[in-house]
Amino acid sequence: MIRKLRVKFICIIMTVVTVMLGVIFGLVLHITSQNLQRECLQALQQAADSPGFLLDRRENAIGLPYFVITQDLWGNLRISGNVNLEIYGEEELQSFWQAAQQGTEQIGEIEDYDLRFMRSNSPSGLEYVFVDVTSQKNTMSNLRKSCLGIGTVCFAAFWGISILLARWAVRPVENAWDQQRQFVADASHELKTPLTVILTNAELLQEPEYGEGERGQFAGSIQAMACQMRGLVESLLQLARADSGQSKQEVAPLDYSKLVADALLPFEPLYFEQGLLLESDVEPGLRLTGTARSLSQVVDILLDNGLKYAAPGGTVRLTLRSQGRGQCVLSVSSPGQTLTPQQCRDIFRRFYRVDQARSMNHSYGLGLAIAQRIVADHRGRIWAEGRDGVNTFYVILPMI
Repeated sequence: MIRKLRVKFICIIMTVVTVMLGVIFGLVLHITSQNLQRECLQALQQAADSPGFLLDRRENAIGLPYFVITQDLWGNLRISGNVNLEIYGEEELQSFWQAAQQGTEQIGEIEDYDLRFMRSNSPSGLEYVFVDVTSQKNTMSNLRKSCLGIGTVCFAAFWGISILLARWAVRPVENAWDQQRQFVADASHELKTPLTVILTNAELLQEPEYGEGERGQFAGSIQAMACQMRGLVESLLQLARADSGQSKQEVAPLDYSKLVADALLPFEPLYFEQGLLLESDVEPGLRLTGTARSLSQVVDILLDNGLKYAAPGGTVRLTLRSQGRGQCVLSVSSPGQTLTPQQCRDIFRRFYRVDQARSMNHSYGLGLAIAQRIVADHRGRIWAEGRDGVNTFYVILPMI
């Protein structure tokens, strides 16, 4: 699919380029041809309007080579002009005169000799003015060759550029396609394990040799796996709504400092049970516009992440501070294995886990992806940094 999309993109670009080049070069050739024809007609008219005895004295008055053949009352032909008249013999003059008289039009062309003529009447008799258009035809021929050469080079250049543009333009689609396939594979993998446990325990419940105590354990396992699946499905639905733009909630001014402080309270006993210390430093009175439930969920995700992945006996520290130009910075630092720069970027991908061995601690690898989406919806930014055995998550949000 991606390859076909690239081919279509290249074809569209090259079609547009071909049409544009054709129009541009066509206009250049047409305008040049019209100008040359106009110049030739002006030269014919100027030569026809000049008295015969002044033609030789006005060599520089007409830009194109010309000569005039006049027939007097006795039928004799006389030639004059600004070209070397000795190159024309009597037979050629007769052929020029006869070719010009074959047509009925006042202006014509003798293609075999590259001559254009005009018939006019003078006091001395009938005359034909001939202009040599060899230079004009050579100009048009050279211009066509130049346009063809330039067009070929431009076509080849745009061909290469279109390939690069196609790769660049299709890359987001390719990334989205790869992410979708990875998302389906990861979601299937995450759902497969609890479903297997549920099916296994359901089969064991049907066995008659197990007692009530064992049956209670089987039912408890089924309930636990069902709750785990429900949490996973709810997280997937939340991300799906966010991606489709259906998760937009009404925003209102709120006390962000109080919201963060309230979110800390449920985690203090949890940290204590895990042998961890939770410290906080919240600047009071910071206000912003947003959805309280969503912003509280971001704090919950970051604190839950610290609870699951902090080093045993470590201290997790949360700080909230104002920053210049109407911004506030929320940071959650926890000790542990230092994240690499690549991991700091990948950790916000869906279903990504730094430690795959902890995949059964009710962590689906979706929390930080949800937090990133919520922060983006509030016109903020979230990122992670790892340094000297401490990993810190930062959230910047605009204040009011």
